[in-house]
Amino acid sequence: MAERIHPREIIAAFDWWRDAGVDCDFGDDVTDWLAEPPVQVAAEAPARKAAAPAISEPVPSPKIDLIGANPPGDLAAFREFWLAEPALDAVGPRGRVPPRGETGARLMVLVMDPEAGDSDMLLSQAQGRLLSRMLAAMEVSESEVYFASVLPRHMPMADGATLAAQGFREVLQRHIALAAPRGILAFGSNILPLLGHNAAQDPAALEFFNHEGSSVPLLASEGLDSLMAMPRLKARFWRRWLEWTGKQA
Repeated sequence: MAERIHPREIIAAFDWWRDAGVDCDFGDDVTDWLAEPPVQVAAEAPARKAAAPAISEPVPSPKIDLIGANPPGDLAAFREFWLAEPALDAVGPRGRVPPRGETGARLMVLVMDPEAGDSDMLLSQAQGRLLSRMLAAMEVSESEVYFASVLPRHMPMADGATLAAQGFREVLQRHIALAAPRGILAFGSNILPLLGHNAAQDPAALEFFNHEGSSVPLLASEGLDSLMAMPRLKARFWRRWLEWTGKQA
C-alpha cells in the first residue's frame, strides 16, 4: 500500500523551494514575451452576391443634319454649298471636286467619291476615261449626263451605311432633287444605303429612286474600279444596261 504524504510535508517542500528563490512554474518550451498578442480574426461574412448590372436601352445617336434649315434651292446654290460647307468633311473646303452637268439631264452618273487625281473636274482620270468609252457605246453624249459624287473628295473604302448615319443621305437626296435627272446610273454598291436600298435585297431589286413623291428610274452597278479590274463585269453591266433601257423605251 502506498505511503500517504502528510500535508505538512508538502507545505515544507514548497517553503524550501520558495526560500531557494524559485517561485514560478517552468516549462521546456521557449516563450517570446515581446511578441505582439495574436489578433483575433472575425469570421468573414458570406460574400454578398454581386447584383447583375442593369441593362440600359441603347441611346440612339443624334441625327446629323448636314443640309441645314435653309437647303440650297438650285444647282448653283448646291455647288456653292458643296465647295464651302465645313461640315461635309474634316479636311475643309480646300481640294473638293464639284459635280458637273445641267439640270434635267438624260442620265445622272453617280459615284461614291472623286478619283484620286481629280481636281477641277470629277472623273478626269482612268475611271473617267473608261466611263467615256462606255457612254459612247451606250450612245449617250456626255453633254446629256450630270456627273456627281456622294462625297466631295477622294475617300477610299467609304461605307455607305456610315455616311447615311452622318447625314449624307439627305445631302444626296437634295442633290438628286435639284439635278432632276430622267435616270440615275449608280456605280458602287456602297452607294445603295444612301438611295434607300434594303441590305437584305439584291442590288438589282432597286429599280427606282423614290423621294418626296417623285420616282426616278435607277440602275445600280459595281464600281468603275471593279469594272476596270474584272472584264467579265463589263459584259454583265452591258446586259443589264440593255434590259434597263428596254424597260424605259
